[in-house]
Amino acid sequence: MVTANVYKPRSLEIIDTTLRDGLQSPLWNDFEKFYPNLEEKLAIFEALVRYGVRFIEVFSPVVSQREGEDLAAMIAKRDELRQELKTEIFILVHVRCHPKDVEAALKYPVDTANFYFGISPEAREFNHGKALKEMIAVALPLIKAVRQSNPNLFLRFSGEDAFRTKEKDLFKVYDQLAPWVDRFGIPDTVGIATPETVAKRVKLLQKRYPKVALEGHFHNDRGLALINTLTAIKSGMTYINTSILGLAERSGITSLTALLFNLYLDHPELAPYENGTGLEGFDLFSSYSLNVLMASMMKMQVPAIEPVSLTNRTHAAGVHTNAVLKNPSVYEGYHLENFGVTERRLLLGPLSGKHVIQYYLTEVLNYSAVSEEMAENITKKFKMAATNLKGKEAPTLLLEKIARKSGLQKRDKLQNQVEDLR
Repeated sequence: MVTANVYKPRSLEIIDTTLRDGLQSPLWNDFEKFYPNLEEKLAIFEALVRYGVRFIEVFSPVVSQREGEDLAAMIAKRDELRQELKTEIFILVHVRCHPKDVEAALKYPVDTANFYFGISPEAREFNHGKALKEMIAVALPLIKAVRQSNPNLFLRFSGEDAFRTKEKDLFKVYDQLAPWVDRFGIPDTVGIATPETVAKRVKLLQKRYPKVALEGHFHNDRGLALINTLTAIKSGMTYINTSILGLAERSGITSLTALLFNLYLDHPELAPYENGTGLEGFDLFSSYSLNVLMASMMKMQVPAIEPVSLTNRTHAAGVHTNAVLKNPSVYEGYHLENFGVTERRLLLGPLSGKHVIQYYLTEVLNYSAVSEEMAENITKKFKMAATNLKGKEAPTLLLEKIARKSGLQKRDKLQNQVEDLR
C-alpha cells in the first residue's frame, strides 16, 4: 500500500468533505432528514470512490461515539474498495489542535490528520481566545510529535478563516509549522474571498512555502465558491475541497460535479476516455447519478443551481420548446449527457406554445391527426386554463380534458403497432 505522504498526486486532487462539512448543511434540517445513517454514509463513501475521489474527509471520532463507530465502518469499506479497485483511497480525519482529538483519531488506522485552528482576529477573540504565540505553542509540539511518531501520516494544517487573516499573521503561524506538514489549507471559512484575493494569496503562499502543497476550501456565502475554486486551480493549487451538491454550513462550498463540469468545459482535451473516465480518472458520466443519490437521501430534488441536473435540460417557454424540438443545441449549450443527464423535459404550462402542445398531444397522449390549426386552437384554451393550475393538478390531465372536448381521437392499438414497426 502506498502511504499518503509518498502518494504522487494527480494534477488535481479532490478532497471531498460531504461526510464532514456536508453533514453540517442546514438543508438536512430543512428537509427533516437531519442526519444520514451508517448505510447511507457507506453508500456516499463508495459512490465517491467509484467516481474517482481518492481523499475523503470525515469527523474526528471525538465528536461522538457514533462517529467513532462510523469511522471504523468506513475504514473497513476503504480496505475493501482498495482491494477491489487496486487504487489508493485515503481517509482524512478533521481534528482540532487538541491532544484529545488527536488521541481519539489515531486509535484508528486513518491515513491523514487534518489539523485546524481558528486564526483570524475574530476567532482569536471570540472562539478559542488564544493569541498567535499561544496558538503556535499549542499546535507546533502537537503536530511535531504526531509527525515523529507517525511518519506515514499525511499531515495538513489549516488556519481557519484564512482570508480574514492578515498575511503577516498567517506567515507567523505557517512559518513554524512548514517543516512538519505536507499541506497548508487556506480556507475561506466565511466566504469573503474574491477571485483576485484568491489568486494573490495562492501565489504568495506558493512562493513562501514551495515544498508544501496548498489546499483550498471555499464557502459560497457570496456565491463565489466555484469561481474562487477555479481561480485557485488556475493559480496552481493541487488539493481542492468539495462536497456533493455543494453541501456544507450555511450556503455551502464548491460542488464536486459543478467543478468537474466546468473544468471539462474549459479543457476539452480532457474529454472522457474510452473507458468512460476523464480528467485524470474521474467517472464524469456518473456525475448526475451521484447528485441524485445525495438528493434522494435528503428527500429533496437536485438543486436548480446545480449545473449537472435535469433542471438544466428543462424548457418551458413556447419559443424555447419549439426550437428544442427541432435541435436542442439552440437552448442547450453543453453536452450534459456526458455527465449522465440523458433525459430532457419539455414542460406544459401557461407559457407553452402550439408546437409543444402538438408534441404532447401526439407523442405523449397518443392522439391522431392533430393538425397545426387544431393544436393552435387547443393551445389558446390550454394557456387560458393553465394560469389557474394549483397544487397537484397535472397539466397533462388538463390538456387531456381539453383535447377530448375538442373532439380529438386517440390512435388505436393496431395503429400504434404499425407505426412502431415503421
